[in-house]
Amino acid sequence: MANHEVILGKNHGMDLGHDRQLVLAHNHSLGHEHELGLGERHEPELGLENAHNHDELALEQSHEHESSDGHHYEQSNDFHMEHKPNNESHEFSSQNNDLGMVEHNELTVSGNQDLDEDLELDIDQNHEMGIEAIDDMGVQEPEYVLSHIIQARSLVVSPSHEIRVGQEFPDVKSCRRALRDMAIALHFEMQTIKSDKTRFTAKCAAEGCPWRVHAAKLPGAPTFTIRTLYELHTCNGIGHLGHQQASVQWVANSVEQRLRENPNCKPKEILEEIHRVHGITLSYKQAWRGKERIMAAMRGSFEEGYRLLPQYCEQIKRTNPGSIASVYASPEDGCFQRLFISFHASIYGFLNACRPLLGLDRTYLKSKYLGTLLLATGFDGDGALFHLAFGVVDEENDENWMWFLSELHNLLETNTENMPRLTILSDRHKGIVDGVEANFPTAFHGFCMRHLSESFRKEFNNTMVVNLLWEAAQALTIIEFEAKVLEIEEMSQDAAFWIRRIPPRLWATAYFEGTRFGHLTANIVESLNIWLLEASGLPIIQMMESIRRQLMTWFNERRETSMQWTSILVPTAERRVDEAIEHARSFQVLRANEAEFEVITNEGSNFVDIRNRCCLCRGWQLYGLPCAHAVSALLSCRQNVHRFTESCFTVATYRKAYSQTIHPIPDKSLWKELSEEDSDATRSDGPIINPATKSDGTIINPATKSDGTIINPPKSLRPPGRPRKKRVRAEDRGRVKRIVHCSRCNQTGHFRTTCAAPI
Repeated sequence: MANHEVILGKNHGMDLGHDRQLVLAHNHSLGHEHELGLGERHEPELGLENAHNHDELALEQSHEHESSDGHHYEQSNDFHMEHKPNNESHEFSSQNNDLGMVEHNELTVSGNQDLDEDLELDIDQNHEMGIEAIDDMGVQEPEYVLSHIIQARSLVVSPSHEIRVGQEFPDVKSCRRALRDMAIALHFEMQTIKSDKTRFTAKCAAEGCPWRVHAAKLPGAPTFTIRTLYELHTCNGIGHLGHQQASVQWVANSVEQRLRENPNCKPKEILEEIHRVHGITLSYKQAWRGKERIMAAMRGSFEEGYRLLPQYCEQIKRTNPGSIASVYASPEDGCFQRLFISFHASIYGFLNACRPLLGLDRTYLKSKYLGTLLLATGFDGDGALFHLAFGVVDEENDENWMWFLSELHNLLETNTENMPRLTILSDRHKGIVDGVEANFPTAFHGFCMRHLSESFRKEFNNTMVVNLLWEAAQALTIIEFEAKVLEIEEMSQDAAFWIRRIPPRLWATAYFEGTRFGHLTANIVESLNIWLLEASGLPIIQMMESIRRQLMTWFNERRETSMQWTSILVPTAERRVDEAIEHARSFQVLRANEAEFEVITNEGSNFVDIRNRCCLCRGWQLYGLPCAHAVSALLSCRQNVHRFTESCFTVATYRKAYSQTIHPIPDKSLWKELSEEDSDATRSDGPIINPATKSDGTIINPATKSDGTIINPPKSLRPPGRPRKKRVRAEDRGRVKRIVHCSRCNQTGHFRTTCAAPI
């Protein structure tokens, strides 16, 4: 903008002498016809750092005005003239409207303003510029205000956001993206006027601002080029913390690199980074949706995960021979219903090296289409979880539990001629009870004490009574069990009645017929909560891959760790035997014959039979390790204590449990190519999508690979709102909730913000 008058004083006018110019512009100087005259008393020129007459003073605008010649100008913030005593300064006369100059004819500007290389003085918008005028004689003159400086705004564009006429872009999306990034960087909002496959036109969203850009497609090429650009702004930019162009896609593009480096980056951290880098504040939902969009691009969409399940099952069986992987869909609409996966390494380790103990549990998924993850888990010799099989179902019900246990029975029956008599622990869900009775009729089925104690705590919120319940469950003999129940009855007869309603053979160690090896709880989900929490919100293939990778890592780590053990027994068993040996030193042993012994202690005497590996205290039978009485008897006849432990506790058996390897699965981009290479073998293998059957034997999905059936997502969508990430632990579920009070209607149960009572 050139040739614009600068208006000073009461009448917005001020003479600055004959043929003396004050040049105020942002790359636009004032012409001769818009000269500012100085009064007759002051002939010297107005300069900046002894600069020439035409050195520019760059001012940014704040308000738009119209001059007498009809042009649009912008009004900057007021200039304040302050008078301070200084003998070396020039006089500022109010009568003659003179502009006082400090020594060397310099214009003194208050505030931290820097002069650029072209002697331009940049003054930020919404800041006042004060000019100090000091009287020669030390007399302070009244304060004068230099106001209504009219100017235009031309923002300095960084090279990365520079837009110029003739600039080319590969397509219209790239053009729009570049303009959007420039608008966000320069803090003004852009309004799209026209956007199609051949043209794109936009202007500044501020009313009256002349900034405008037009881009068009080059003939015969997809390239877009900037045809017209009016880059001058007469607005103040945006006056709020957000930005119209800061869309979800922009958020996704801004944090893509960070999410690739750290997928666990939280939306709150994304908001903080955007505010720090770009100076704008967005909503939590925008950050969350932006992260979800990038994560979907990285890991695939939820819908794609279900569609690729048949190929994924095929790859599991190809890379891990002997594994079981099958997916089932509804025949009506092809929607996902069930998935069953068990790796060969897990099957081999469980049948050959683990205790015949199996825990059943489930956890609810937090992905887009919800669902339930079913788990069947054993225990290795050192007491760690040993995962046997996983199932994913659209919902938890009796029919799906029956299917899962049927698949589990087929797995064990196929891989061993003499399937062990299992001990199964669960929450005794009706579907689990029916499924165990139908598929494992000889198994011992007991309550998982974690679930039982949760129900007990909800009914009786008394920590002491709950602790006595656990002590009763751990009691090895019936006498000890009854003593604990009597203690509970003394504290609460209702609690004792509640306990006696549940048959003790289902949960009490003293009455349980199977061998639990000291495991009162399955404790599967609680143990997996750390890493399973994040996996439960991923697409189904990504979730199963997260589980596979964790199993693969565990197998390798435990296998390598066991190679360093030099003892006969695994560490936990070795410690228990050492403790028993220490206690046995003070016992008196009387021998009846080559196998029977009487061990006398301070608490009484116990009968030990080393041939049948049993003790009257039942510790040897229930835990599989010699108790202190048995150790005392064995030492008295100079027997090796380690030879009288269950084989699953030896280091050799432990190494056998993890001797097999869970192999990696190729990236999904290679599945099609690998399937084509093995096409002949795959055809002979039979169906990839196995027919699901109901409890009555009816086939649910007879689809095979050859018919090209596609698995659709289940119908259950996640409800609106942010899903709960933190799992409620068992000990927290029985706590009494705080009673809230409404200050509006004086009722309890809700807050003022949610009150629906009439005024």
